[in-house]
Amino acid sequence: MSWTARLAELGIELPGVAAPVAAYVPAVRSGTLVYTSGQLPFVAGSLAATGKVGGEVSPEEAKQHARTAALNALAAVDDLVGIDAVVRVVKVTGFVASSEGFTGQPAVINGASELLGEVFGDAGKHARAAVGVAELPLGAPVEVELIVEVDTSAGE
Repeated sequence: MSWTARLAELGIELPGVAAPVAAYVPAVRSGTLVYTSGQLPFVAGSLAATGKVGGEVSPEEAKQHARTAALNALAAVDDLVGIDAVVRVVKVTGFVASSEGFTGQPAVINGASELLGEVFGDAGKHARAAVGVAELPLGAPVEVELIVEVDTSAGE
């Protein structure tokens, strides 16, 4: 089954690629790897939430925002090489704008990791970092970036 078919089976539609908010591109390919820029939880062109996790944003809400950010990262991969070119997810890095004393970053970034497992199965198992930060761009509660391996013939 293709990844496109798997997304359809799950009822997931990839969003349009989020427009960069500064001087960068959404994704870059180097050899067999695609690196996405950090993606925020944009929905229909607007940030879904602002604030710090453990403060204005609950950990449960933040987990959903991490899922949304991961979908945006997948959209960037799809736009560059096509989602069906993905061989495996290599690494996820998640940043969580954390209120003082909040230490649940791994559970928040599970929103991204669990989505990748749903879509890619064993090929979605990845290395990961979940990092608490003081602030994120535009006041976003989470940011997610991916590194994926793609088929050598993809995008050629």
